[in-house]
This record gives sequence, structure tokens and C-alpha cells, in this order.
Amino acid sequence: MTRRTTTTLAAGAAAAVALLALSGCVETGRSADDTVDTAGGSATAAACPWEADDSITTTARIAFQKIPNGDLVVKDLGLLEACMPNATIEWSNFASGGDVVQAYGADSVDVGLMGSSPATRALSEPLNIPLEVVWIHDVIGTAESLVVRDEGITDLEGLQGKTIAVPFGSTAHYSLLQALQDAGIDPANDVKLINLEPEKMPAAWQGEQIDAAWVWDPVLTELKQTGTVVLSSADTAEAGKPTFDLGTAATAFIEANPEFMAQWAMAQDYAVAMINDDPARAAESIAAELGVPPADAEKLFEGYEYLPASQQADADHLGGKMGEDLYTTAQFLLSQGGIDAVADQQVYADGVDPTPAEEAAK
Repeated sequence: MTRRTTTTLAAGAAAAVALLALSGCVETGRSADDTVDTAGGSATAAACPWEADDSITTTARIAFQKIPNGDLVVKDLGLLEACMPNATIEWSNFASGGDVVQAYGADSVDVGLMGSSPATRALSEPLNIPLEVVWIHDVIGTAESLVVRDEGITDLEGLQGKTIAVPFGSTAHYSLLQALQDAGIDPANDVKLINLEPEKMPAAWQGEQIDAAWVWDPVLTELKQTGTVVLSSADTAEAGKPTFDLGTAATAFIEANPEFMAQWAMAQDYAVAMINDDPARAAESIAAELGVPPADAEKLFEGYEYLPASQQADADHLGGKMGEDLYTTAQFLLSQGGIDAVADQQVYADGVDPTPAEEAAK
């Protein structure tokens, strides 16, 4: 018997309440016949787009974040439940990749979304968590940006002495530190960095407790209404420091459940194709999950790049270069005190498994 469970952490619940309060009565574009999952957005009862595999009976605990990518489409459409009708799928909402890393450490997650920086921390000392990167949910561009309250500030130099909020350990934190370093600004002395989860930023912004924030959508879009973007993760990527939202899975779970991982990757690839080929339809799922109008949800896609499975499995991504990117990230995190030591380069190479993407690309 299929069971779909959605657990929302306190932080995620607060974010959802804040979004709904800001959005008011949101028209998601769904018909009255759509089923509603009151614990975690609207879910359309979808048929599996390919032959379902009823032989899979595993229980999968999946950590998701409210980021506009294919993972939310998969969740909203119930693709895993439709394509593996005898599996038990448990969805849990997390505020940031750092929280997902902690969940892995507590052995309470099997599959989870996190940024490339948290993934690197998970593979490094002192955590050494046995997990692997199996998917690239998105390549982060302008969707993660540094926004300032004072429109008179047009560059990083103007933020000296100011307070900047960012979720520590996130890809946004990594990009911010890289940008400060490139600008010759000491993050320990020239600015004040505070660790703040995205859902807490609007209140701090409105209360003038922070002068700037490096964050992602949908909070970024809210702050931009009264703020100005001075830099983005697209800029740091162009400078040679790309960041990603990654799909990860516990090594033991991957080894025990190859059929599940193949179906999971096929569902993710289906969602990527929908975002790239039919963004208006994909935006309905994102809107339902984020509690924003579909038109606004569709605009969020512009800040990311979404890669099909065939491209993900190649040598420039999961098939090779991703391990190098994680190793480079580890070296930077060590210089900033974010990890205790950089592991052997092979550890980061072994921490990437292109097999699910390869299966989905067949």
C-alpha cells in the first residue's frame, strides 16, 4: 500500500506561513478536481509517465527544500508514488542544506537536496558522512544574490562595516565568502556576517537589523521589492566558483536500492524536461509548493539552469568534473575554517555517482 507522508519542520512551517501571508489568497491554477495534500502543498494525482515498477517496496525518507527546481515538481505531482506504488515515500521539508547534512548525520534521511557547499562539508573532516551526489537539481545563477537595503550601495566595498545575513554553510555563504575574498574584504573584520535562515530574513530586513543578505528565491524576490542586487552567484560562477543544488543519497541506501534510485532519477529527469519545455505547467507545481501565483513561480526559473540526465552524466558534470568542483570547494572551505581538513581528492571523486543519471538517460 503506497503511503505518502509529508513532515514539515518548524522552520519550513514558518516559511510557508510567511509566504501565504504575503501572497494572500493565491490562485495556483489548479482545478477543483486536484487532490490537496494539506501537510505540504497541492498534489495532483498523476499517472506514471512510463511503466510503473510495483516490485519496489522500500521506504525512502526524502529531504526537500522549497527551491524552484524539479524536486518540487516531482513531489507535487506525486511521481515517485505513482511510479513505485508499493514504496513508502516520506517527504520532510528543511530550511537549508546545513540542516539536511545534520539529518544525514542523525541517520534520519536517505535522499536529500543540498547545495554543493554543504555536500562538500558532509564529505570532509570532521563529518565524513557516507553519502554520494547523484543528481544536479540546478546550476545556480542569479537566483542566489546579494541584495542591499541602501540603494546607494552599488558594490561590496560599500558594505564595509555593514551587517550581512546569510545561511552559514550554504552555497550562498560560499559565494559570499568567495566574493568578499576576491574584493579584498576581510569577512571577520571588515563586515559583520550573521547566520540567518531565509525565512527569518524578511523580519530582520524590515526591522533594519541587517543591511544586506545573500539568499535564494522566494525570499530573494521579496527582499528585492525594497532592495537592490549588487552581485549574484552567476557572477561568482563566471569568476570560476560555480555552485549547484545537488541531489544526494546515503551510500548504503544507494547500494541497497538501485532500482529505486533509477526510478527517482527518471522522475527528476521528467521534471527537468517539463521545466525546460513546458515551464508554465511546471510552474503550477512550484506555485502550489511555494504558495505563490503561477506567473511568479515561472519567473523563478530564470535564475537557474536545469540539466537533462544525458548532460548530467557526462564528463563535465557527474561523470567527472563534479568531483573536482567539490575538491576545489573543500580547499576554499578549509581556508575559511568551514572544515577541519581537506580529504584526499579521490574522496570527492568517489562522492559522486553518475549511475542514476546514466540510467535515466537510457
